Amino acid sequence: MSHDDKHGLGTKAIHAGQPPDIHGAAAPPIYQTSTFSFENAAQGARRFLGEEPGYIYTRLSNPTIDMLEDNIAALEGGKHGLTFSSGMAATNALIFGLLGAGEHFICGDTVYGTTRTVVENYWSRFDLGFDFINTADLDQVESTFKPNTRLLFLETPANPTLRVSDIAACAEIAHRHGALFCVDNTFMSPILQRPMEHGADIVLHSMTKFINGHSDVVAGIVVTRDQELHDKLWKVHYNLGANMDPHQAWLVLRGVKTLKLRVLASQANAIELAKHLEGHSAVDKVFYPGLEDNPGYEVQKRQTDGPGGLISFELKGGYSAGQALMDNVKLMTLAVSLGGVETLIQHPASMTHSGYAPEDRLEAGITDGLVRISTGCEDVEDLIADIDHALSKC
Repeated sequence: MSHDDKHGLGTKAIHAGQPPDIHGAAAPPIYQTSTFSFENAAQGARRFLGEEPGYIYTRLSNPTIDMLEDNIAALEGGKHGLTFSSGMAATNALIFGLLGAGEHFICGDTVYGTTRTVVENYWSRFDLGFDFINTADLDQVESTFKPNTRLLFLETPANPTLRVSDIAACAEIAHRHGALFCVDNTFMSPILQRPMEHGADIVLHSMTKFINGHSDVVAGIVVTRDQELHDKLWKVHYNLGANMDPHQAWLVLRGVKTLKLRVLASQANAIELAKHLEGHSAVDKVFYPGLEDNPGYEVQKRQTDGPGGLISFELKGGYSAGQALMDNVKLMTLAVSLGGVETLIQHPASMTHSGYAPEDRLEAGITDGLVRISTGCEDVEDLIADIDHALSKC
């Protein structure tokens, strides 16, 4: 079954990008092959010259991978998807493909920890300028642009503080300065947020998270609308060898079919859990875009279809309380990552963001007592009982 733009997101998640199989298979096939044969030498020559469509080598393209790329592009409202072996491979390809020596880019200060580590320790060696800022502060976004700024890159909601950036306003600022604008949409998925509808040029995902949804695959994707931009990134993609493999793509395709169901179930649990944590004596502050007193509440309502499945909260007991909480959960899984069907809990100061310099971590709002929960699809009463038990030990 094909799809069209009038279909809903749940329908697109199941059908988009997947043409009828020649043998009638209901599930997309896995083309587990490294290379593809040609009918003759002339056909091979035409394909290498780009004069005839078709497959050559899986590092360049593969039918199973193409189905996944088309599926996520359709969900995001883009035209082109480009998959990678991981979210970090996608991020590095984006920087490599769009930025050069002597140029500058702006990045959210609470961006995924490894992204900041790579930029500060590796990309900085190649005369690439950068600033990490609070992209929820539009005055700071505006004032950070320079004549040589080529890219604005942010996550919203931010990781792990859940600060909300105004996508449409950031897009206007970036474009006025002649820069491209990329949004990492991993936290929300296209079920809840589609940044291209608000002016983003590029959308990036770690598909390891909500899109796959089962904590068993590592993968990334970049979605674009512009053919020239896509072609530029595709050349970087295949020359760097950062492609995913067909079986990996097939697993993500299988996961994405339940994306809407999983995201909405996760969000429903997050709403209830966030409300419960607000009234707990061991909790100082809850950061969740679905709470009306959250600073980003109104922006989030305007640019999304819901507040999502991630919650952060500050423990009154600081660092030691954060570690005690981690050691006493029983049902929640103590692990980094997010977006799986199981609820995951982690302590950023000692885990995902421990590589930040202490002053940078605190400036970004990642305090010693901050805890992040990615709600899964369990019964919410069981999650509340588990967190109450663990909080009683803090």
